[in-house]
Amino acid sequence: MFSFRQNERLGIPLPELEMDWKHYSKETQQKILLEWEKIRGKIPDRIKELENEINEKQEMLNNEFNFERSCQLNSDIAELASIINDLWLWYRMNQHVSQDRMHA
Repeated sequence: MFSFRQNERLGIPLPELEMDWKHYSKETQQKILLEWEKIRGKIPDRIKELENEINEKQEMLNNEFNFERSCQLNSDIAELASIINDLWLWYRMNQHVSQDRMHA
C-alpha cells in the first residue's frame, strides 16, 4: 500500500504511495505521517553533513591550481548545493502536508 524507499541522491527514504492520499484510511494516513515525521526530523542533520562536505571541497578549491580539478570541485559543490535545496523542499513541502493532515 505504501513504503519508504531510500533515495541514494538525497540520502533519506522518501514516501512511495501506491494510491491517492484520500483513498488511504485515516489510520494508514496517520502511520504514513508518523513514519515521515521521523524521517523528516533527520533532514536538518543530513543537510549539515552536506554543508560540511561543501566546506571541505571549498577549502580544497581555494588551494587548487589545476584548472580541470578546480572545475570538478566546482561541479561537486554545485551538486551538493542542489541536493541541499531538494532536501529543504522536501522538508518544507511535507511539513505543510503533515500539519494539514494531522489537523483535518
